[in-house]
Amino acid sequence: MSSLISDDYVIRAIRADEWQAVKRLRLDALRDPVAHLAFLETYEKAAAEPDAFWQGRAERSGEGAAGARQFIAEGPDGAWVGTLTVLVEEAGSTDWAGFAVDRKQGHVVGVFVQPGYRGTGLTEALFAAGVEWAWGIGAERVRLIVHEDNGRAQGFYRKVGFVPSGVIVPLEQASGESELEFVLEKS
Repeated sequence: MSSLISDDYVIRAIRADEWQAVKRLRLDALRDPVAHLAFLETYEKAAAEPDAFWQGRAERSGEGAAGARQFIAEGPDGAWVGTLTVLVEEAGSTDWAGFAVDRKQGHVVGVFVQPGYRGTGLTEALFAAGVEWAWGIGAERVRLIVHEDNGRAQGFYRKVGFVPSGVIVPLEQASGESELEFVLEKS
């Protein structure tokens, strides 16, 4: 592949009825060699979830959903080769780690691009779509959490404009390990 994505790839929000493809792509992501650094979920746990779990996940993050939006990169053959999800965190709420949310923000999670498509511009295109959606719903900033040892991801996030905020999130399931918050402020 070239260093830029082809016009043949489409970046779009998922639809609720595409839950089986959502499941397949998530399981692919959880089999990635760095999944233990990138995701708080294991392949075994996700694979054991019933269909209703995946149906609900797609419904809550598909087109028209208010609290989240999952974007995918779809190839000319219909294959899904990348994804990211933006969760909406409202001012006055508490996030998944127990931190207070002081303003409306988007929280990027579940970033994954199939190995053969990395470095092609698809990840940048997914981020552009996710950030644009967050701004469009009134988010004042977009953030993400990245493992302290995931240098490759941190480098990419800096490349697309995110910077460390200084917030450190201890990982309960991995004693002594932490994740770092990166943010992109709305200009």
